Amino acid sequence: MWTLPNLLTLSRIVAVPLLVGLLWFPDWPLGYGIGFAVYCLMGITDYFDGYLARAKGTVSRLGVFLDPIADKIMIAAAILVLSAKGVLTGPYVGDLHVVAGLIILIREIAVSGLREFLGGIQVSIPVSKLAKWKTTFQLVSLGALILGRALPGWTFEFMGLEVNVAHTVGLTTLWAAAALTVITGWDYLRVGLKHMD
Repeated sequence: MWTLPNLLTLSRIVAVPLLVGLLWFPDWPLGYGIGFAVYCLMGITDYFDGYLARAKGTVSRLGVFLDPIADKIMIAAAILVLSAKGVLTGPYVGDLHVVAGLIILIREIAVSGLREFLGGIQVSIPVSKLAKWKTTFQLVSLGALILGRALPGWTFEFMGLEVNVAHTVGLTTLWAAAALTVITGWDYLRVGLKHMD
């Protein structure tokens, strides 16, 4: 039960309050820099807990249960704090970038509910390659948004606008993640509907 992969997964959950605390002060670049390092470590543990569990043959029910929960807690916490602190804003559309975060959160809740329902009738939905790309885009986008606040000097003027490179990459990949979120969410829903009366 307390295998290294499971401990890595639990460490990701335990680190969420630390990440939230570091991101709570948007005008504190050092906090965002440390938050970026913590976020990267959390992402690394996300890769290694699954890799080690498969490589050592220690895949457990606890790990299968906790891993997706840890991912969703990490992503949801980052989106909510960045939204609350005004980081999900940008040129032209302002706060509308929050909609991309909202799409991601709604999909995660809906798919979790669907998986719970299907689990009750002994049906599992394997994670698709597209869903893995969606997760990658989510991780990259939120990491870039955090890094943008850590490095405010990475800003230049473009067509009369002040553009932060990391922040712009973060917002762009956030919308890409939201688009993949809709596509993969619909795919899961179609499979789920086949098992509903």
